[in-house]
Amino acid sequence: MAVVKPFRAVRYGEHAGQLEALVAPPYDVISAEQREQFAARSPHNVVHLTLPEDEAAAGRLWREWRDDGVLSDEPEPGYWWLSQDYVGPDGVARTREGLVAALRAEPYENRVVLPHERTHRGPKEGRLRLLRETRAQLEPLFFLYEGPPPAARPERDPDLEVDGARLWRLPENGIEGAFADRQLLIADGHHRYETALAYHQEVGRPESAYVLAVLVSLDDPGLMIFPTHRVFEREPHEELPTEDRLRDPAAALQALEGVPPGRAAAVLYRTGGAELAVNGDELDVSLVDRLGHDGISYTPDWHEAVRAVDSGEAAVAVLMRPTRIEDVFAVAERGETMPQKSTYFYPKLVSGLLFLSLD
Repeated sequence: MAVVKPFRAVRYGEHAGQLEALVAPPYDVISAEQREQFAARSPHNVVHLTLPEDEAAAGRLWREWRDDGVLSDEPEPGYWWLSQDYVGPDGVARTREGLVAALRAEPYENRVVLPHERTHRGPKEGRLRLLRETRAQLEPLFFLYEGPPPAARPERDPDLEVDGARLWRLPENGIEGAFADRQLLIADGHHRYETALAYHQEVGRPESAYVLAVLVSLDDPGLMIFPTHRVFEREPHEELPTEDRLRDPAAALQALEGVPPGRAAAVLYRTGGAELAVNGDELDVSLVDRLGHDGISYTPDWHEAVRAVDSGEAAVAVLMRPTRIEDVFAVAERGETMPQKSTYFYPKLVSGLLFLSLD
């Protein structure tokens, strides 16, 4: 049973400055250079909390900002509705919408919340230190569910608006029990979710059990998964079975789209040509994962991957199809996980709009 409840949001107050200078993408997609750019926008930018110089400093800032009115608590608990306008990597404009709520984190074995990607210990250790210091969920996690949403966008101006994201406070009627019989899939935020579980096991207070969640229905027309292409600095030690050699990457991508979904496929691009790799009954990401992770980087832009090879910065670009959402759910429901970067949900959620205190 998924426990979803309204929460008393912490948000930037009147002393914080313009919201445009305060928000940022999630911590794990920000480079060191980008972090400095966001930090320079405002001494109150959210990266000072989510990517601090050290975790103790973030804890001090969190407390100072709440004392000084940089951050303020909403007077009453509530739900929020989030709408994000975006243009995807495919150049198409869309809008994705979801419910913002406090979600009780459940161990995976309870089969209430399902993961689909593997995690690594290092990032979780850093996030746990940060959670201990701030005692707050600083960034929303992204979840998917089947069925219609229990609420809709209000027909009025939003309460918050920045960078294509709009937020409305919602009335509580009819929402709290709407997820009682639904399984939730983690779309983005596996490391932070598992960190939340570890923190609650340490602390054991009722408040510590919750994460800040954005819940998006699979029925939402703006929900899309985009591919994450692989770029290898050096030739991988392993090889993939290839069927066709094509004249250029655009033609190869067209051929890739023609491969039936039941067969794993990807495009291998090297200087001078592209090859279509096809195999049997497995996922594309599982096929490509055989190449390993030595000297690998990732990009959602296949042109960028090809440019890296053409310029001599990389030896091989592996161009991917997006993972189908039904395949993601099937893997999760079997209790299995997929390789890292198997899914690319776009746009990323905005950090700095709402916070969840665990005190």
